[in-house]
Amino acid sequence: MTVKPYPAPRAPWLVRLLRLAVLAFMGASLLGLLLAAGALAFQIAIQDRVVPGVRVADIDIGGLTRAEAVAALTAAYQDLQNRNYTFRDGERSWTATAGELGLSFPAEELVERALSIGHRQDSRRSLREQAEAWFHGAALPATLEFDPTAARHFLRGIASEISRDRQDASLRLEGMTVSIDPGQAGRALDVEAALAALSAAILSDDGPRETALLVEESPPRGWNVAEAAAKIETALSTPIHLVGTDRNGVLLRPWVISAEQIRAALEVTLRADGEGKRYEVGLDLSALERYLGTLSPALSKPAVDGRFDFDPQSRTLTALSSSAEGRKLNVEATIKRLEAAIFDPLNRRVPMIFEQIEPRFHEGLTAAELGITELVSESTTYYWGSWPNRRSNIALGAGKLNGIVIAPGEEFSFNDHLGDITPEAGYLEGSVILGGATVTGIGGGICQVSTTMFRAAYGGGYAITERNSHGYRVGYYEYANAGPGLDAAIWQPDVDLRFQNNTPHHLLIESSFLGAQDALQFRIYSTRHWRTVIESAIISEIVPAPEAKFVEADDLAAGQARQIDYSADGADVWVYRNVYDTAGALAKRDQLFTRYQPWQAVFEVAPGDPRLEVEEEEDASDSG
Repeated sequence: MTVKPYPAPRAPWLVRLLRLAVLAFMGASLLGLLLAAGALAFQIAIQDRVVPGVRVADIDIGGLTRAEAVAALTAAYQDLQNRNYTFRDGERSWTATAGELGLSFPAEELVERALSIGHRQDSRRSLREQAEAWFHGAALPATLEFDPTAARHFLRGIASEISRDRQDASLRLEGMTVSIDPGQAGRALDVEAALAALSAAILSDDGPRETALLVEESPPRGWNVAEAAAKIETALSTPIHLVGTDRNGVLLRPWVISAEQIRAALEVTLRADGEGKRYEVGLDLSALERYLGTLSPALSKPAVDGRFDFDPQSRTLTALSSSAEGRKLNVEATIKRLEAAIFDPLNRRVPMIFEQIEPRFHEGLTAAELGITELVSESTTYYWGSWPNRRSNIALGAGKLNGIVIAPGEEFSFNDHLGDITPEAGYLEGSVILGGATVTGIGGGICQVSTTMFRAAYGGGYAITERNSHGYRVGYYEYANAGPGLDAAIWQPDVDLRFQNNTPHHLLIESSFLGAQDALQFRIYSTRHWRTVIESAIISEIVPAPEAKFVEADDLAAGQARQIDYSADGADVWVYRNVYDTAGALAKRDQLFTRYQPWQAVFEVAPGDPRLEVEEEEDASDSG
């Protein structure tokens, strides 16, 4: 039996709608699950990679790992770091890459920034950034970094090659040759200026690849080398002739100063002044100055003062001898003239410079002008029994002191005014005291002149600055009851008689050789400034003279005897002088002390005289 299927009843429309909804939900859920699975897979895939769509400048690094992105960026900008930059100084040049000069590309820093896109802790922000990068892209700007340290170091290396100190001009004097070194300009690289130009160029794509170095040049300073060299050449060009005349005006042969001597005196120094430095060319002529000093006495001539005679009646002066100008070699002025000539190419002949010396006392002076108005003091000694030679010496010496004027405050020197006691000056042999004995010598009798002069000065109250006594009491000086203690011995050149005119007036010394009276007199004329009283000598400690001594003389006949020395007792003698002012008050009191040794008489006798035997016996007993 066939059974017909029973037709199923048709589902209502609500059920169908519900079924479709269920199917749709299931499909959507499945799609969501698929999308979620895909999103999860995507997040896992880009966990250590750059989000797709991220670029650095025009380089796409999306989907690359950190290392891959760094490598890609480094490779892309390697050319920039390998770019060469050249620095030029004239024909010289130095080249370095941008990387060597300090240019760098921060690839790792940019990759870190790229990796941060879409990898935030905030998941919604991360998804948003991933979506924006996916659909619209994300671009990071490329930046270059320039550290000037390396470039500065490189430029300083260049500076060490091209920079140099300035060498100023200089001169050298070697032997007799002078040479000039013109010097050398200094050069200094302006490192900072070159660095600034490089900085601008290296960070620009189209910047220049070559930089002209800025080098500051300082030209050498010439100072005055040419002028100094010319001055030296002039000095050494030819010898110098120094010319002069003798005391009588006769031209002498010139002194030649050679170029070698000038070279030895040259002094070249470099000194700083307000505007820099300059060479000074000078001379040290001290050796020549000393030499001229030795020549000066022979070439110079002292002025000659006039000598005068005073007439007490008319109180006038009469010239006994004329005054005369003198001259003195002016060494300092001559040296200055010589120095100027050494640097003068046209004048190589140098006259010495002499100063004229005017006499102090000339014929035009009057006695009143000098304060010579009266006789102040006088002294007379006698030379009874003197030999002719002694008399002649006394007359000659006294004449040399006649008419001399001594200024206030001036010191009189007996030896200076007397001159040399020599045969050439006219002196004869006579008896002189030497080495404890009376012997024959040139100028015997001059001590009588000095003694007489001393007594006039002492009696005038003048200050005695040097007086030397004789070794024993000399009879000549005690004639006419003169008394001991007022003698004055001289012995050239060391033993002198000196006194000072310690008054405000000039004094005039006059001498008279009174041959008829066997007397010598000195007078001092001036204006009386005080009154002088000389007390009688005080004599003590008298020591008797030794017995006479006899010596042999071949020129005497038997029985003849000749006395050559005279006995004198030894003694201590004081002489006091009182000087009173114009009011009569005692101004000063001084003394002279003299210790005279005992002196024996000496006789010359003929050979064989029995008195010689006595002398020999005494000598033998003394020696025993």
